[in-house]
Amino acid sequence: MRVRWSKGSAVCAAGLAAAILTAPPRAALAQADIPAQRSARSPFDGTWKLDNGQTQSTAHEDYLLQDGIFHCTTCEPPVAVKADGRDHRVAGNPCYDTVSVRVVDNRTTEETNRKNGRTAGTQKVTVSGDGNTATEEWTESCNAKGDAVSGKDILSRTAPGPAGAHAISGSWEISQRLNRSENALVISLQLTPGTFRFSDPAGQGYAASLDGRETPMQGALDGTMVSVKRVDEKTLEETDRRGGKVVEVTRFVISPDGKTLAITLEDKTKGTRVRFLAVKQ
Repeated sequence: MRVRWSKGSAVCAAGLAAAILTAPPRAALAQADIPAQRSARSPFDGTWKLDNGQTQSTAHEDYLLQDGIFHCTTCEPPVAVKADGRDHRVAGNPCYDTVSVRVVDNRTTEETNRKNGRTAGTQKVTVSGDGNTATEEWTESCNAKGDAVSGKDILSRTAPGPAGAHAISGSWEISQRLNRSENALVISLQLTPGTFRFSDPAGQGYAASLDGRETPMQGALDGTMVSVKRVDEKTLEETDRRGGKVVEVTRFVISPDGKTLAITLEDKTKGTRVRFLAVKQ
């Protein structure tokens, strides 16, 4: 199963967040009303919700189902298991340790991922009659609380599978995000001098210093370490590392009126990019 947008797993990613505080000059600070400053809120503070209709992505999913074997070459790590509906052991993903793939018919597959016997994610893909689009319904629970997030997408085919393979075979990209559960869309941000705090409904979050020091992503299962730096007065850059390797760089740019936040996630391992637009609630 592919990673969605929450940070901890899935951007997780996914999830998301960030913000910056423009510090006034020391001379201005000396003349300022200190109690008023302490009570002032950053324009990044509060609850933000992703607008599904404004998401842009270059990410894709590559599948091959042929001769009874299901391959997902864009999964992390790549998966190759028998499509017999049974649980098969896989290694290298902190979210699940078994994968089960069942062929429903010649256009539909169902996948179930489990961790220690507990369902950690599901995915149902149904290819259209002409083979050019598919409907994908999914859930995943890759967070310390085990809360499920869910969604439904329309996929567009970008490359065909080989002759004789199941209809799911080929390369796909999301063309339309039909829906997401509320806990997959909402994030909370708080910025105090020198520190940015992020949290989501699934219990993932962090409090990162703006000096670039690394801090762990709390509630995540993959050991992600986060560092944050200010680029300018409207832009923050977050760098995620796993095992000391940079895996994702995220930029957050707030609009002049403070009502929207553009969030761009660059996957350094796959060379893909996703851009979200969050609206202040």
